[in-house]
Amino acid sequence: MSSKHSSRAWLHAALFASLGFGLAACKGGDGDQAAGPADPAAQSAQAPVAAISAKIAAMTPDQLRDAAAKAVAEQRLYAPAGDNAMEYYLALRDKAPGDVAVSSALTDLQPYTLIATEQGIARDDFAEAKRLYALLEKTDPKAPALPRLKTSIADAEQSYAQRQQDAVVAEEDATKRAELERERLAEQRKMQEEAAKQIQAKQAEDRRIADQQRQQQEQQQAAAREAEERQQRQQAEAARTTQQRPQANAPAASTPAPAPARAAASAGNELREVSIVQPRYPAAALRGGQAGSVQVEFTVGTDGSVTSARVVNADPARIFNNEALSAVKRWRFQPVSSPVTTRRTISFTPQR
Repeated sequence: MSSKHSSRAWLHAALFASLGFGLAACKGGDGDQAAGPADPAAQSAQAPVAAISAKIAAMTPDQLRDAAAKAVAEQRLYAPAGDNAMEYYLALRDKAPGDVAVSSALTDLQPYTLIATEQGIARDDFAEAKRLYALLEKTDPKAPALPRLKTSIADAEQSYAQRQQDAVVAEEDATKRAELERERLAEQRKMQEEAAKQIQAKQAEDRRIADQQRQQQEQQQAAAREAEERQQRQQAEAARTTQQRPQANAPAASTPAPAPARAAASAGNELREVSIVQPRYPAAALRGGQAGSVQVEFTVGTDGSVTSARVVNADPARIFNNEALSAVKRWRFQPVSSPVTTRRTISFTPQR
């Protein structure tokens, strides 16, 4: 059976459980064909409602993140069952427990789900109330409102059962249920519209702050690279000055003829950057605010391209290696007279 059919079967079972007592009460006069009034204790002993469907639990973190964002954009905050933002974020939290953005989103959705649960109880929509209660319980098992909600659901179910015993005809009951369902959908739609606007505004602000932080980080990294390159140029210039000073002070007759050629060869092997590709910040490390550095040893060929590169040291190990090597292999320098092997340290520092 497909995940879609399983989800529908679960929903039908939950609706049937919530309607079971009403149907039994209406058939109470049919002799041995009726089961009699439902026992509230038996209702309490029913299996708990699953907060997350099997289909959602099987999705990958990236799929869950996209589905959650789409659900918020389409105002499906906690309904319908099996396709709402609450279930996607709860499943994503199970797979990425340290994601602060997921915890923040669940915190934002929680009060709206709580209100919807209370309204479901007031409408005698216990299947929906129990489903929403399961979402709240999984979000925060220690939430202060949970005991009150659980008691309210049990009391409301018992009260509803008593009212059903007094119902005159099944047609009147069906009409009432249809009207309650229309009210539920209208109220739910209105609440989700308002809540979605607030959450979208907050998420837009969060994205703006994140973009600003990334820009600041890139500027800091560029400044650090520029300082390092300036230091290397100064060191190279100082080395050339040191080599040339004895030649300028010595008598002309004592200066060997090959000396100018060696100085030209030395200058011809100085690395001068043409194109320095910045490494990509690993997404997982950026979300976790993880910093580090990678020291890379590489060889520049005579045409100025990087012919080989390897990681000499990394802190922490393996987190930034691939991105550092990928960037270095795309670096370009001015042509040199012979291959040059050197080392560079690439830093990864997230903007707080």
